[in-house]
Amino acid sequence: MKSKPVRPVLAAMMAITLALSTAACSSNSATKENTPTAAPQAEATTAPQAEAKLNAEEPAWKLDTSPVDLTWFVGANWYAHTWGESLASKYVTEKTGVNVKLEVPSGEANEQVTLMMTSGKLPDLISMGSWETAVKKLWEGDHVYALNELADKYDPYFFKVAGDGTLKWYRQENGNTYGVPNDSYSPNLMHETGMTAANQTFLVRKDLYEEMGKPDLSTPEGFLGALQLLKDKYPEYKGQPISPFFAQGNVPYGMTEYLQNLLAVPHEKDGKVYDRTTDPDYIAWLKTFRTAYERGLINVDFLVDSDTQVEEKTNNARYFMMIREWTGMSAVNPMLAASANPDSYYIAVDGPQNSKGESAKLFPGNMDGWMVTMVSKSTEHPERTIRFLTYLASEEGQRDLFLGKEGETWDSAGGKPQLKAEFAEMLGSNIEKLEKEYGILDTYWMMRNPVIVNQWRPEKAPVIKQMEDFANAQADIDSGIYKGLDPLGDSDVAVAWSRISQNWEEVLPELITAKDEAAFDKVFESFLSRRDGYGFAQVMEYRQTELDARKAKMAAE
Repeated sequence: MKSKPVRPVLAAMMAITLALSTAACSSNSATKENTPTAAPQAEATTAPQAEAKLNAEEPAWKLDTSPVDLTWFVGANWYAHTWGESLASKYVTEKTGVNVKLEVPSGEANEQVTLMMTSGKLPDLISMGSWETAVKKLWEGDHVYALNELADKYDPYFFKVAGDGTLKWYRQENGNTYGVPNDSYSPNLMHETGMTAANQTFLVRKDLYEEMGKPDLSTPEGFLGALQLLKDKYPEYKGQPISPFFAQGNVPYGMTEYLQNLLAVPHEKDGKVYDRTTDPDYIAWLKTFRTAYERGLINVDFLVDSDTQVEEKTNNARYFMMIREWTGMSAVNPMLAASANPDSYYIAVDGPQNSKGESAKLFPGNMDGWMVTMVSKSTEHPERTIRFLTYLASEEGQRDLFLGKEGETWDSAGGKPQLKAEFAEMLGSNIEKLEKEYGILDTYWMMRNPVIVNQWRPEKAPVIKQMEDFANAQADIDSGIYKGLDPLGDSDVAVAWSRISQNWEEVLPELITAKDEAAFDKVFESFLSRRDGYGFAQVMEYRQTELDARKAKMAAE
């Protein structure tokens, strides 16, 4: 979907939105742009500013731009960027005085943060997935500041850019908000702008799909027929075997909630949370995969391949069909389209559908966002930290990190920032250089607000836009409220759900590899019995309570 500026009716909304933004389309922010202070660096002071100088209409970071070092933990072990070498990061440090030391977990983020909590020493800033159990532990264990209290004391301008909508969504029972999300979207905003942030798609390799005559993959019969044709006529590519199928995130994601979304399995019926795992259409498709395995049309590689193997196969177009987020193909598709076989890239098509033939109902963005950023109570600079967050959340900060420095990476065209052509081209040809040397666009995404930044994105290449448009067309805008209903943490119900989830990861491969349908039914019934014993009724009760609370929050927006 093409980015478009926000309409006047949204101006007020931007003032009550922080990161009402997973990366999707565009709009504008009512946040007033601010020019950096003209005071020389030498005049800056490290002493805390007097409360009298605080102004709710002006960002407080300008009051002190003296050098300060902040550590920022990013809870993604694959995040490989540094701060201080790229143009954008150097520019932000030069402007604000804040130098950032980025830290990433060596293994599991939850485990590392839990160890940090035990030691009592945490980084100044912490960004963690909104679904991670450590997030609640940080809040409930009094390890992080209430952002609203920090803002009241050091930078009331925070409320202007963080927005009441986000603060209200993440507000806890004690009235405080401890984290601010990136990539967070409200249903109202998605309806108003057409931005959905949907990234779930069913992908096929374009050339093979078209050579087969564009088979219908939406029914079990068509799906199995296409796999049989692949086996008979296209078993190899460049001397390597073609992998018929891939599911992102394996059992917990691709073969469960993602596949259920493709099948438009409802999340609730008559106001009650629905047990999607026992849905007849979902069971029918799991049995279809069992049949495919029995016939030798798929193998278990999609359940056991390492990340390295998946990357190697993807980069070499060795998958035929994929249940995969299109955003993960945004770098690969242009590369494949520029290869010796330019039609070997992937396109989104209708995949498995329910027995009624209904279109998929894909998860859109939601208010939870992707990652939440918090201010640790271990910080020696709470005032500089909240002010830095405020700056990053503002339109000025978003522009500085996303576009870099005016005149070097972007120019003003018609009064609007526009990325220079050479950098837009670099996005498709040398993204590694774009990120390492310039640090622009999505390099530093921890506070990304697509509502603001997507208005500055270059037009996507057709091989990317096709997938995005397909996902947007099938997004179920109001279904974001259902994402992440499951209990997290150390409570009894959370432990029960953890046991159920872990057992499901073990059971689903057994279902797919069952020797016949009777064996499938036996394995499944056994799982349901164990699930009940683990405490599934309590999990459903928790989900219902959480859903009712979310509905109440949305009604209050």
